Amino acid sequence: MNDLIGFFDSGVGGVSVLHEARRQLPNENFLFYGDNLNAPYGPRPLEEIRRLSAAGLGYLMDRGVKAIVIACNTATAAYAEIVRGQHPELPIVGMEPALKPAHFARHGGAVIVLATAATLGLSKFERLMSLYGDDVIPVAGHGLVELVEAGKARGEEARERLGALLSPYRDRQVDAVVLGCTHYPFLRQGIQELFPQAQLFDGREGTAARLKYLLDEKGLRSDDTPGTIELQSSSGAGAVALMRSLMKSLDE
Repeated sequence: MNDLIGFFDSGVGGVSVLHEARRQLPNENFLFYGDNLNAPYGPRPLEEIRRLSAAGLGYLMDRGVKAIVIACNTATAAYAEIVRGQHPELPIVGMEPALKPAHFARHGGAVIVLATAATLGLSKFERLMSLYGDDVIPVAGHGLVELVEAGKARGEEARERLGALLSPYRDRQVDAVVLGCTHYPFLRQGIQELFPQAQLFDGREGTAARLKYLLDEKGLRSDDTPGTIELQSSSGAGAVALMRSLMKSLDE
């Protein structure tokens, strides 16, 4: 049996989820594929997102992976239910904005959900809002994915962009900020500087825990040897080097 677990994202952001999965499952072998050539997915039409997601997931399936993580909120919202219906035998874990834990962290203030325009506009997020949408401020993170993809997550340009998007809400009591895109954990420092009293939430830990649960449930867990990580990108070696750098930054 192939021991690879496949990870897919529209770009480099999903390595934030891979990093957490490696922490929880150190003996697994991971294959990450980022479609950097077509990033970002967020501004694209729904059918195009689905077509690109199908191609990326097809790459992983061609490698015979035993499970898949769609490490992209946009691709999950657009395509996860479709691919699960096509491959019911394959454990497929998706992402969603961590609005539920942010909701329960409120103490009278607002929750900002920072996500791509596509994630905020699809029915998956609407369902979350119907359950946990009290005093929620959705903010489309225009331009943020592009900065992370360019290796500028910690630069002044990123801080300026975050300020332009989020400063209008600094005069409000903001109790939590949801990082609703897997690229956004790499912008965590700049976001926390804008809202120092707010808790920041993302879906990495829960996604990795769900993967672990499904592997155990289906008897697919690897426990024998230290695992490996293989990084691949539709745009070549430069993107792979950035993936490695971003993963290393999460250990700092």
